[in-house]
Amino acid sequence: MAAESPAFTLNLPLLPLDDEVVLPGMVVPLDLSDAEVRAAVEAAQSAAPESGKPTVLLVPRIDGTYAGTGVLGTVEQVGRLADGDPGALIRGRSRVRIGAGTTGPGAALWVEGARIEESVPEPLPGHVTELVKEYKALATTWLKKRGAWQVVDRVQAIDDVAALADNSGYSPFLTTDQKVALLETADPVARLRLATQQLRDHLAEQDVAETIAKDVQEGVDRQQREFLLRRQLEAVRKELRELNGDGKDPAEESDDYRARVEAADLPEKVREAALKEVDKLERASDQSPEGSWIRTWLDTVLEMPWNVRTEDAYDIRGAKAVLDAEHAGLEDVKERITEYLAVRKRRGDRGLGVVGGRRGGAVLALVGPPGVGKTSLGQSVAHAMGREFVRVALGGVRDEAEIRGHRRTYVGALPGRIVRAVKEAGSMNPVVLLDEIDKVGSDFRGDPAAALLEVLDPAQNHTFRDHYLEVELDLSDVVFLATANVLEAIPEALADRMEIVRLDGYTEDEKVVIARDHLLPRQLERAGLHGDEVTLEEGALRRLAGEYTREAGVRTLERSIARLLRKVAAQHELGERELPFTVTDADLRALIGRPHHVPESAQDPAERRTAVPGVATGLAVTGAGGDVLFVEASLADPETGGAGLTLTGQLGDVMKESAQIALSFLRSHGAELELPVADLKDRGVHIHFPAGAVPKDGPSAGITMTTALASLLSGRLVRTDVAMTGEVSLTGRVLPIGGVKQKLLAAHRAGVTTVIIPKRNEPDLDDVPAEVLDKLDVHAVTDVRQVLELALAPAVAGAAPEVPVAA
Repeated sequence: MAAESPAFTLNLPLLPLDDEVVLPGMVVPLDLSDAEVRAAVEAAQSAAPESGKPTVLLVPRIDGTYAGTGVLGTVEQVGRLADGDPGALIRGRSRVRIGAGTTGPGAALWVEGARIEESVPEPLPGHVTELVKEYKALATTWLKKRGAWQVVDRVQAIDDVAALADNSGYSPFLTTDQKVALLETADPVARLRLATQQLRDHLAEQDVAETIAKDVQEGVDRQQREFLLRRQLEAVRKELRELNGDGKDPAEESDDYRARVEAADLPEKVREAALKEVDKLERASDQSPEGSWIRTWLDTVLEMPWNVRTEDAYDIRGAKAVLDAEHAGLEDVKERITEYLAVRKRRGDRGLGVVGGRRGGAVLALVGPPGVGKTSLGQSVAHAMGREFVRVALGGVRDEAEIRGHRRTYVGALPGRIVRAVKEAGSMNPVVLLDEIDKVGSDFRGDPAAALLEVLDPAQNHTFRDHYLEVELDLSDVVFLATANVLEAIPEALADRMEIVRLDGYTEDEKVVIARDHLLPRQLERAGLHGDEVTLEEGALRRLAGEYTREAGVRTLERSIARLLRKVAAQHELGERELPFTVTDADLRALIGRPHHVPESAQDPAERRTAVPGVATGLAVTGAGGDVLFVEASLADPETGGAGLTLTGQLGDVMKESAQIALSFLRSHGAELELPVADLKDRGVHIHFPAGAVPKDGPSAGITMTTALASLLSGRLVRTDVAMTGEVSLTGRVLPIGGVKQKLLAAHRAGVTTVIIPKRNEPDLDDVPAEVLDKLDVHAVTDVRQVLELALAPAVAGAAPEVPVAA
């Protein structure tokens, strides 16, 4: 029996449930975008004890009226729902009788409540035991009909009468009024009896519905039989017409496919599979949809170039000349392709073309920022090898069937993109460019990146099976080139199957060569101009690359050249300029406006970012290549704020930790560095990274933040021509980082002349182009003290430190 508590001992925030009911024992997610739900959860969190979970009172609200009984619920977790909206996970605990409203913190409505105590006699009486068995039997029957086998054992394991009755709250067929009746029935035995009756009624309704559906199905089957007999009658009449010479023999089509399969040059297993399908086609009716599927499949198989292969061009010197002519720079990539061709030539010369059923294909991943020529490089590789070239765009692909194909039973089924690429190439050994492989997504339709594992595994792709073809396809002779902007976005298992080749961007000299030899001729043609009508001096190209664009690739540079030529063409048509015309660097401002990326060193000293203490220049790597990053630091006025560290600029956890380490190092070694560390004890420190809309993370800004804080405390300016990168430790050691080549290229583009890097990154300088190293003074350091000596300008004698103060 159930006994109510005589006094209202609970004071809880009310969480209304519109047309929903939660019973004790249920765990439900609630959407926090609802203002009332959010207010109740926030009020419960503010009133919750430190060691306990927040509690709310879940009360059904039917047509604006609250029920008299609610459920005490605990907030188990607050986070995000499956659709991304904020939500909370709440578990129902016990029934509560609702009293009068009261006051409490927050915007929620607080009410008094009395917990309803429930008890069941022990041992259970015989009639209650029979009731429990009946309910479990009915629930098991209903769950098995729905196929919820995993829930059956859980229901069978519930022995508590109250919990078993409340478990029916999960039943989707119950109406809101039925659930309210269960909630307001305090006696567990009576509640279980009510739940049993509700479940019994629902099963009876289902039996009636199944009987009606069976009768309807029998009627449909009868109509289908009639339809089939009528079709057969039409087929008999058609045969009679054929005997009289009035029509075409329907068996001719299947005979035609059989002849085509037997005449085609197919592998043995493919031929056997095709002949089986021809047998099915001969047995299928003209009106059967299976006939259409079989014909489409046979057409696809017959169009595949099963035994067609192009002869590779084994002129290694000629292939290297093609790569050099079509792409400036990218020496590492060209070397890899040349090595592959040389090895393949030697394998062919020694009879090792096929080893273990596999041929000598290749899987290369070209990783680098946009605009460095990854996609066009694939065409050059195919040109150098004398192979067909096919591009497969993977950006935004979310369906696994796009890679492996659809099953033939689906309407509109097609083979996957890999099979279609081979068919389009017309040979079994093309160069297939998998463009933007890091943009592949995954959702409920599967993970395309996982489907690519077999395609790009040299140990497996000689027996690749497409879901549509369902026959083995040998991809071991295909050269796969994948392109990506960010290596970290490629799944680790997929990246492990590819040979990674990094394209870190072009130097200014390489950009000038590319613009002169490739971009300018192409844009002259698109602008309707001849090469002798408009000429761009090398100085103009160099200024376009250095001051009008700042990028790792050359896309923006090409757009700037196109805009320049359009301006000249328009002025000529308007009669404002005569052709031929030579564009010098002095003409650029009049034609396309002022430069957008003037180096800091070229600006007025008073306008530079590092013109005040507390600003240092760092180097970073983004998805678009290397970039220059400024770090600003200031001290709060001791009268307006206490001590502490404030970080702004949308920083990740690793970068926040680096700021804490930098501050701790200066506090502990300030006296050694002759810095007024007393200011750090009572005044708040604010570190800011401009471009706050861009997420930033990583440890490589450690020495930059340390230098900015040291400059702030000492009043010494950071040298304008110095940029730095490196992780800092609590003891002041400078630790290695990644992306040295991209960072040095960015420093060179920004006009920086001195770069500080960790000593252990010194071997990475071998990858940096010589012309860039010649223009940079690179210092490899092991300790922060060396960084400060190099980066901070000498103190002016007699000048007091000018410390920026944050209001």
